[in-house]
Parts: sequence; structure tokens; C-alpha cells
Amino acid sequence: MGEENRNLFGDIVPEDDGKLIKLSGSIESIIYANEENGYMVCDLGTDDDDLITITGIMPYVGEGDSLIVYGEWKHNPKYGRQFVVKQYERYMPADASAILRYLSSGAIKGIGKKTALKIVEEFGDNTLDVLENHPDWLSDIPGISLKKAKQICEDFKAKAGIRSAMMFFRDFFGAATTVKIYKRWGSAAIDIAKSDPYRLCDEIDGIGFERADSMAMRLGIEKDSYSRLISGVTHVLKYNAAQNGHVCLPREKLIPASARLLEAEETQINTVIDDMIAMGRLKYSRFNETVYLYDNFAYECEKYIAEKLDLIDKVCPAVSTSDANIFIENEERKNGFSYAVMQKKAIISALENGVMLLTGGPGTGKTTIVKALLDIFSSMDMKVALAAPTGRAAKRLSEATSHEARTIHRLLEFEYSTEDGDRPGFRRNETDLLEENVVIIDESSMIDNILMSSLLRAIKPGARVILIGDADQLPSVGAGNVLHDLLECGRFATIRLNEIFRQAQQSLIITNAHKINRGEMPRLDVKDNDFFFLARNTDEEIAYTVTDLYKNRLPRTYGAQTVGNIQVITPSRKGDAGTDNLNVLIQSALNPPNSKRREHKHRERVFREGDKVMQIKNNYEIDWTREDDETGTGIFNGDIGTILRIDSFNECMEIVFDDRHVTYDFSMLEDLEHAYAITVHKSQGCEYPIVIIPLYRAPSMLLTKNLFYTAVTRAQRMVILVGRADVAEAMVSNTHTSARYTCLKQRLLVK
Repeated sequence: MGEENRNLFGDIVPEDDGKLIKLSGSIESIIYANEENGYMVCDLGTDDDDLITITGIMPYVGEGDSLIVYGEWKHNPKYGRQFVVKQYERYMPADASAILRYLSSGAIKGIGKKTALKIVEEFGDNTLDVLENHPDWLSDIPGISLKKAKQICEDFKAKAGIRSAMMFFRDFFGAATTVKIYKRWGSAAIDIAKSDPYRLCDEIDGIGFERADSMAMRLGIEKDSYSRLISGVTHVLKYNAAQNGHVCLPREKLIPASARLLEAEETQINTVIDDMIAMGRLKYSRFNETVYLYDNFAYECEKYIAEKLDLIDKVCPAVSTSDANIFIENEERKNGFSYAVMQKKAIISALENGVMLLTGGPGTGKTTIVKALLDIFSSMDMKVALAAPTGRAAKRLSEATSHEARTIHRLLEFEYSTEDGDRPGFRRNETDLLEENVVIIDESSMIDNILMSSLLRAIKPGARVILIGDADQLPSVGAGNVLHDLLECGRFATIRLNEIFRQAQQSLIITNAHKINRGEMPRLDVKDNDFFFLARNTDEEIAYTVTDLYKNRLPRTYGAQTVGNIQVITPSRKGDAGTDNLNVLIQSALNPPNSKRREHKHRERVFREGDKVMQIKNNYEIDWTREDDETGTGIFNGDIGTILRIDSFNECMEIVFDDRHVTYDFSMLEDLEHAYAITVHKSQGCEYPIVIIPLYRAPSMLLTKNLFYTAVTRAQRMVILVGRADVAEAMVSNTHTSARYTCLKQRLLVK
């Protein structure tokens, strides 16, 4: 490495390459400050006696601070010319008068103007040394106790520490990530990162193995370091959980995958895995002569699911068959109709068992059974919790049953204040159980291992669990295949509904969905029902027609019924008819640039007021409010909302997800994308009045029967297929499903 350019304080400063402008001065006022990510808008009084507005990530900067900032001038459409800070340095005042001005500004907690004057009169030019190294000396000043003196000095050190951290980490991460690191480890952050950079990917959200590994290589960490090998093996497990849904991996799969990633010998990885098991860093299970390896959390979740379901099924008191039949007869008299044979069996099974699984496609009467069970359990004075994995699914369930339905997160009372203070969790758990005697969960195919484990921890022994879902839908986005495993193990009472009821038979959406599920070609020739096919040959033609349907043809034909009710669902993100391109086309057609609508460009995306957007990653921290002043936390993967307002000055935007209002900093836009068109996987658990499905050539792994089936069953009132009939034929005949490594089924079989 060449000789680094440093200032008088030993800090590395950027080379003057003509790209960044250098300014210096002191902070006159703070206009806006976000304590979470360090973003600030300030007035800087420059050494040339100008007053300018600067913006950027500048954590712990306060009024009176002296700064050297590096950045560029930009024009804000609303607020005019601003200086955008890319890098900055804060330097401490050198003499007593400068120190007094700095402390009088309120930069240090516990020091106001009067206290600042007392301190500087006592210690003069040595004041900052006292604050850093001699907190007990401050307690000699009248009005400052020893406790307060220590608090003052801790705050001073924290501000000095974040400055050092910003200087050290800026070569590896952005300022917002550095703030996260400093909040986690404080003044020890640099030492921890230097000694073991791989702790970053274990403990700091947003830093994966690749980024930590890149930092480690630049710090001179050897490729065969033990810490790197352990972190790499852990990364392979976590990557496969996040990307492929695997709860665990067979040992013979994990070893070569880790060796390739780490450029190591398989024998070396084999030894590392043995050591990790011995140290308690990995868990394993052996079934059918295969050894499956887990990270600890995944192992505990799967083990707990099997144990708790077994317990619930054994200890829940059963209702006798004769009593169940009486309840059914009462329901039939009250409602004026008779239940079908399988519906009666389902009701009886739910009353007789602690755990019951109910599965079936659209139009098979699942909702009718739920309504009957709600009435019956109510007549037995039993409290019932009705829930679903997503907000849209919960809302739909509530409307269909006239009974309050909540998301599972809301049922479990999600919070972000667990024991270690920085991990998401649920208030409802083993120590604070749900009061309900019955827990009914719809759309259970969407539930992954972590969420199922959390749910079961909150259910009291003696309660009963009823899981409802369509086994032929795509599996959960998160790791696991819970509903499939429970159905396959045969341990619990299971009712499979196959009969399509007469009213449902009138819907071509439902009859075609069942055809697809049986591997048969759907009817594409009917023009006067709720399922239409528009033949188009090229991807460009498909994309044009989809956009025209969205903007012109459907609104012209159906009027107000289409407002907010159209959703495009595609097999893939890529290609002219994939979500990436369709979102650009539809946004340009529906919500083009307009002087009355503010916008903000983030990477390649332009977000505009009025845009339909989707959260693509669980964010457990973000706060939301409803118009009735109810507050909560968390916006989750797949939640769809609308941008109401963009505030370029404060670098944030307001988005409403259903009825939850949320403020997004621009630094969070990495987790947001447009949602005029979404993939089938992102549509799980949701229903939309009108669904448009482009049919175009894509990789065969994306053109499968259950993906086609899932897309069609997302529609409530209308499906429009646009594209090639031969693609539809290929999808219904492609029964490929990606196997997921999970041992839940095997654990339940040995119970």
C-alpha cells in the first residue's frame, strides 16, 4: 500500500482527486437528525463566513462541532442548493474559548451553558483531557456529582469513539452500517473488527459473509484462519436457508459446498465441522443413515415444533363424536342447509383432536368449516384465535368469517425489546401464553419453521391447533416446509377436501385451477366467464398488452371496479415480460413524471408519489401508526403499499401499507421495490380481485405446475392470461418441485 494522506490528528483523509469538494467550519444548527442511522441536515458556518446546508450520515455531530466535510453540491427541487457529505472529520477545539463554545452548545449530555463555564474556568485548555481521562475530577465542581461526572465523560467518549469508528470503517462499509456496528459494540468496535472481522456477519444485520470476508482479506487475515473456516461453514447453512428453504443440509452436501466457497480442502472442512459440533456451534441429526447438520437456532426450532405438536395432540381434551354430531345438527338447523360428508368429518375431527390439518383447493368449502367451528367453539364458551401469516390473508379471513382475524405476528404481539436488546421477538411465548383455547391458522402453507416454532411456544397445553391450507401451493418463503411435512408424516388427524361445490363450479377460475393441479390444460377458449386468455407470441407483445390492460382496457370496461384491484403476477423477474421490466412500463403508463408529484431515484429505480411498492425483506424495527392512533412495529416481506409523500429535504418518504402509515428513510430503500408486477412467490397468501398472468418462456424451474396453480388461485374475480398457450402446456406438465432439506417429518415419525 502507498503512503496514506493524514491530517494533524492522524486521520486518513481523501486524496484530492477533483471529485470531492472540501469545506470546513462549525455546526451552527441541527435542522434534522435521525438517531437510528445518523442521517442529519445541518447549517454549517464555513471558515469563509458562509452559512450552507449540509446533508449526510454524520452520527453524533452536534451544534458547535468543528468539521471538515468532503462531498459535492446538489440541487434539491424543493430546498435548493445543498452540500451532500460523503465523508467527514470532526476535530476537537484546541483552546479554552473554543472548548467553551463547543460544550455550551449542548454537544455533551449533562453539560449546559452554566456547567460548561464552570468546567472550562476550572480546567482551561486541559478540559477535554479531563473529560476523557479523569471523570472524578469533574465531581469537585459544585453541582456535579460523581455519578453525573461519569455520565458526562461516557457521553464524551462515545462521541469520540464514533468518530474513530467512522474513520476506520469507512474503507469497508457505508456510514449507516458503521453506526450499526458502533451501536452494537461501542468503543470496542474497532478492536473487535480487527481481531475477528467474521463476528460482523454473525452479529450485525446487513453484513454478510462476503463483506466480512472482503474486510478480513484487506486486514491481512489468512484464508485458512480458523475463524474464517467456521464462519464460512455457518454462511453456507444460512445462505441455503434464506435462498433455498433448507432447514439443514446433509453432511455430504455441506462439506463440498463449504470447500468451494472457502477454497479449502474437504478434509479440512470435515475437521472443522467436527470441531464445531464439539464446541456446540453446530447440531446434527441422523435419519436413514444420513447425517443432517443445522445451525443451533434452526435445530432448536425444528425440534420444538415436533415436541410441542406431539404434546398438544396428546393432552388436549377431546369432544365425543356423539356430542360433535349434535353440534353439527344444531348448526345445520340454524343455517338452513346440510354440510357435505367431508365437511362433517372435518368438524368432528377438529373437535376430537388436539391437532387437525385441513387442506383443499379453492371452492372446496374450507371457509364454511371455519365458520361452523367458530360458532361451535363459541357455544362451548371457548376462546378462539383466528390468524394468518400475512395482513391481506388475515383481512380476507376476517371478512369471510365475520370474526376478527389477526396476523400471526400481531397475535403473538411482536416487539423489538428482547433480552439482548437488539433482536426481534414476541411477547407471547412460554412465559406469557395465549389465553385462547383454540388457535385456527389459515394459509398454513406459508408458515416457515421459525414462525411455527414461535407460534407453538405461545400456545398453552390443553388448547387445540387447527391448521388450514392448500398443500399444492408453493412452500413458505422462509426455511422449512411445515404443512407438507405435517401432512406427509401421518401423525395428525387430516382432512383433504376434493369436492368442488356447485356455486364454485360456476367459476372458471376455480375449475381451471383444479385442472391445472391435476396436470390438465385449463380451458382457454371461454370468452364470457372470469378466466380469459389473450394469445401473444413475443415477450414485447406480452409486455405491451399487459400494460395496456392495466392502464386502458380493464378500466375502460369495468370502471371504478379496477381502481387498486389489478395485480400482475409473473413467473420471473427477468425478461421483457418479467417484473423488473413490467414495473418500469406500468409505472410510466400509470404514474409518469409530473411536476406535482415528487420523486426520488435510488440506484436504478425512480420512486414517485402514488407508486405501488412492496417491502422485500422483513423489517422488525420500523414503526407504524394507524389513523385510530394504534401503533405497532414491523413491515414484512411481501407487504404492499402506496407512496403518499416524498420529503427530499429530510430524505424520507411516507408509505401506507393497507392502513399502516410508515416513514422510510432513503437509506432503507434497498428493501423496497415497485409492485405493479410481482413474482408468484411474492404473491403467496394474498388474493387480488383481478390478476394478470404473463405466459412467456423462462427457465423450466420457474414454469411449474404448482407455480401456475398458485398464480391462478390468487385471483378473486378475474384471471387474464397473456401470452403463449404452449407455455401453459409446459407448466401443467412440469411437476418438478424443489426438495427442501428438513427433518420435521422424520422427527414426528419417531414420536
